[in-house]
Amino acid sequence: MSSRTRTHGATVKITDVAAAAGVAPMTVSRVLNTPERVSEETAARVRAAIERLGYVPNLIAGGLSSRRSRMIAAIVPTIASPMFYAPVQPFTDTLAQSGYHVMLALSGYEEGSEDGLIRAVLSRRPDGLLLTGAAHSPAVRRLLRDAGVPVVEIWDATETPTDMLVGFDHAELGAAVADFFAAAGHTHFAVLAASDPRASARRAGFVARLARHGGTLVAERTLPAPSGIEDGRAALRDIAPLLTRRTALFGSSDLVAYGAIVEARARGIAVPAQLAVCGFGDFEISRASELPFTTVSIDGAAMGRMAAEHLLARIAGRPAPPRILMPARIIARAST
Repeated sequence: MSSRTRTHGATVKITDVAAAAGVAPMTVSRVLNTPERVSEETAARVRAAIERLGYVPNLIAGGLSSRRSRMIAAIVPTIASPMFYAPVQPFTDTLAQSGYHVMLALSGYEEGSEDGLIRAVLSRRPDGLLLTGAAHSPAVRRLLRDAGVPVVEIWDATETPTDMLVGFDHAELGAAVADFFAAAGHTHFAVLAASDPRASARRAGFVARLARHGGTLVAERTLPAPSGIEDGRAALRDIAPLLTRRTALFGSSDLVAYGAIVEARARGIAVPAQLAVCGFGDFEISRASELPFTTVSIDGAAMGRMAAEHLLARIAGRPAPPRILMPARIIARAST
């Protein structure tokens, strides 16, 4: 394995690192590619030599010879929301422990944006792929099938995953929020939901279930994706004249819910006496705000770790479950 790195005018080779660390070149290669096969003491000595000499391995050449790139691609809509960055760090850390690096790509929410991005990512020959959601175009499904790399989808609960899935049923979570409100005696409801497929599914589940409870939907607004605090405030301003009776409001994220609470209180609408509010995500803001508010909690960190473990198992030739559904819970706080 060679390198184009130059120190004092000379190319640093793997043999230089081996000599500096007092090990064989093969040991250096193992530290880079299969660190679990090397003792921690030896690995630390090799990494120190790599750092000291400024050695950069030619991972492309190594990948061609071993048919492994040691790279995993992860595609998420955005990292501006805690909803998506929560799984990314544990996913990256778990893979790093096995010598893999994560290439992060952002797909956004525009229709069709995922197709070209997946093509570009697969051209880098990743050893595995993480996708957010399981709704893909037929062309993308064919592309993923033909690529022959393990794929794990997160944040959805389709019965027919592309390969592996670690997620949850958004419609069922929305229905659970409706059940929670109905059990507290609410009969009038409102929902503020972003336009992306997952938030839309939560909205649909919420609306369908409250109808079964005989509830009245007094207000409903669709917000841009991704939605933030100001979107929640603007939506609440819009529906405020409709809130003539005590209403239970479901926001598609904690940011939307927080914005609604801020605007309601600014308008003299008492929370929870006149407006009960539940968000989604259990972001820090739901716990740390002046009025801690009720939310739906999903363990995003566990989801990220599990997705990484499934990919590692498949890469190593071991079986992995095709479909894992994560538990969720409603955490009741001062807003309800």
